[in-house]
Amino acid sequence: MSKKQFNIAIIGLGFGAEFIPIYQKHTLANMYAICQRNKEKAEEIAKAFGIEKVYTDYDELLKDPDIDAVHINTPIQNHAEQSLKALRAGKHVACTVPMATSVEDCKKIVEEVQRTGLTYMMMETVIYSREFLFVKEMYEKGELGKIQFLRASHQQEMAGWPGYWEGLPPMHYATHCVGPVLALPKAQAEYVSCFGSGRIDEDLIPKYGSPFAIETCHIKFKDSDLSAEVTRSLFNTARQYRESFDVYGSKKSFEWTLIEHEDSVIHTGESPEKVKIPDYGHLLPAEIAPFTTAGVYDSDDNQHLSFIQGSGHGGSHPHLVNEFLNALSEKRAPYPDAQESANITCVGILAHESAMDGGKIISLPEFTFKS
Repeated sequence: MSKKQFNIAIIGLGFGAEFIPIYQKHTLANMYAICQRNKEKAEEIAKAFGIEKVYTDYDELLKDPDIDAVHINTPIQNHAEQSLKALRAGKHVACTVPMATSVEDCKKIVEEVQRTGLTYMMMETVIYSREFLFVKEMYEKGELGKIQFLRASHQQEMAGWPGYWEGLPPMHYATHCVGPVLALPKAQAEYVSCFGSGRIDEDLIPKYGSPFAIETCHIKFKDSDLSAEVTRSLFNTARQYRESFDVYGSKKSFEWTLIEHEDSVIHTGESPEKVKIPDYGHLLPAEIAPFTTAGVYDSDDNQHLSFIQGSGHGGSHPHLVNEFLNALSEKRAPYPDAQESANITCVGILAHESAMDGGKIISLPEFTFKS
């Protein structure tokens, strides 16, 4: 007997268009509808991918009883409201990062998932990237030994991005570096302390009241002897784009390459060795495995900023889709679920609050519900 297919609607078709062919190929999905405020663009994409249902109004889309789940790829300030509306309309939710821009909205989403019994997954790319999957495999095989410390960074120049990014506090978009340090040991953050450093252009500061060029945060893990450090920059800092993830173990350690497309390094004791990171398409259904290395935004004349500066997100997109759909099919929690997504997101929100208060230690709220 064939498994149930879930009718998927994608909201936001910039970065979001990348996921359309993945859902179309996955045996558990029916790529049912798309939503984009610009009618001309929505219809153009619908024609290109053969999608019949096209919406320009999100509220109207949510009234469609045939939609099982929405995948939200809109600007970050819309994530919480749109996620809550979808859950209240009886739809499962996959949402690009971050979950929300306030602790209170993260709490509301967790509570709504608990109330409805629906599924929520934050689509954090780094924890399904080939680099993370490589380190995860090493860890699960026991090759790293005991994890002693984790470090991650996400440095990016956001000049030229849409206006709402201008002056954004670095830690308000920190899930790409917070996600992997919590995901590898499947840990929860207990409290944070963060420092801001340097200063961005004066005309960038007023929008969010954040002056810092770089924010760097220490995270204490709950019920663990581990801590981690994450670093984030968005403006006025000279650095090639980098999403990095380092893990220090008692037997082996992994350090992300300093220069994009060069080799990462494994240290065995005091002996370093460069390593080629393999692709992890073999973990996926054959129908979507090719999307780890090719997608919508590949040709020089068809690029999206998240790919130009994001190195294709480490081949993570089909892994994210597969996890979400399998969680729905198997009636289990995805990773990260609502509680874990809230913990990851609130690390960044509270880290910035700490930085504005001179590095004050701030505890994470208890997201006690486990979806």
